[in-house]
Amino acid sequence: MAFKLHSKLGLISGTFLLLLGLSGSALVFMKEIDAQLNESLLQVEPTAAALPLDEHYRHISSRHPNLAGIAWMNPDAPKGQAYEFRLYQNDGKISTYDLGLISINPYTGAILREGRLRDLNPSLMHWILQFHWSFQLGLPGLLLASIFGLTMLLSTITGLIIYRKFVWRVLLFRVPFKWNNRRSAASSLHRIIGVWSMVFNVIIFFTGFWMNMFSMDPGYWKRQMAVAPANTLAVQSMDSMMAEARKQLPEILIRNVYLPTQPGKVFRISGMLPGQPALFHNGNSVSIDPQSGKVNHVQRFSELCFWAQLETTFLPLHAGSFGGTAVKILYVLLGLLPGLLSVTGAMLYLRRQRKRL
Repeated sequence: MAFKLHSKLGLISGTFLLLLGLSGSALVFMKEIDAQLNESLLQVEPTAAALPLDEHYRHISSRHPNLAGIAWMNPDAPKGQAYEFRLYQNDGKISTYDLGLISINPYTGAILREGRLRDLNPSLMHWILQFHWSFQLGLPGLLLASIFGLTMLLSTITGLIIYRKFVWRVLLFRVPFKWNNRRSAASSLHRIIGVWSMVFNVIIFFTGFWMNMFSMDPGYWKRQMAVAPANTLAVQSMDSMMAEARKQLPEILIRNVYLPTQPGKVFRISGMLPGQPALFHNGNSVSIDPQSGKVNHVQRFSELCFWAQLETTFLPLHAGSFGGTAVKILYVLLGLLPGLLSVTGAMLYLRRQRKRL
C-alpha cells in the first residue's frame, strides 16, 4: 500500500517537482544574481540626499492608479543602490497572479525598470520567483504548487515507511552503491538520496505548503476576482509615519515597509532586532493608520506565542536565507534532489510495469 501510494504521488507530481526544485535552487542566490545581471542599472550615483519616501509613494501611485498595495522591499539598501518596490495589482482574473516590480533611483526619482512578474522584463529572477510560486498559471498555479508541496511531503513519509529498514544503514554508510545495471543504479541512487534528503524535503515542502496555504481559501479567490479599485492615498506623509514607527521601535532593523493604497490598509514596517538570530525572519512590526497617523499596533518578537515565533522561521528555512554562502550552496544542491528522486523513481516504476506485461 505504501509503495503504491509513494509511486503514484511521485509520478503525479514528478515534473512539477523537478521545475520547483530547479527554480528554487536558482532563487537561493536571487538577490546576488539579480544584482549581477543588472549591476549597471541598479547601481546609481548618490547625491546629497535621497528623495522623501512620500514622493516615491505618490509617484508610483500616479503611474499605477489601481493598486492593492505597495511594498518597499529593500529599505536597508546601501547608499548608491536603487529602491525596489513590489506592486500588488489585481486585474480580476484568476489566470494571472498580479505582482509587479518597479526600481527607482532614490536620488532623482527616475524609473530604472518596471513591469509585471509574469513577463521576463523587468527581471528574469523575479519571473522565476513568480514561476516558483505559481508556475505562471495564476491562482490555479498557486493552488497546484501548494498541492504538490503536500504530495511531496506525503511521498517523503511513505518513502520513509518503505525504506525504514535502510535508514540507519544508509546514514552510517553501510549500504553499498550497486552499479550492476541501470535498475540497480537507479534503485541505489533513489534509496540513498531519499534517506539523506528526507529531513530537508520535509522542511522545504512543509514550509512551502504552509506559506502557500492561503491559496486554498475560497475567500481569497473571491477577493482576487474583483478588480482593484482606484487608489485611496494616505493623508499622512510616508516619512512622518516612518519617523513615528522608528520612535516606537527605535532599535528595529527595517527589512520591509508596506505602503497602503486602499481603505482599511495600514502603513507598516517590519524587521529584526539586534541580536535576533537570522533564522527568525522579522517578527517585529509597527502599524500606523495612514489617515490619522495613529499608531495601531506595536509587535515585538519576544511577545509572540511559540507557534507564531516558529512561523517566522518558515521563510528562512525554505529559502536558505538564514546562513552564509556555504548554507546557500548546500540549499542549491539539496534543492535539486527532489527532481532527481522523481526521475529515478519514474525509472523504477516504469521498469516494474514492463516486467508485469
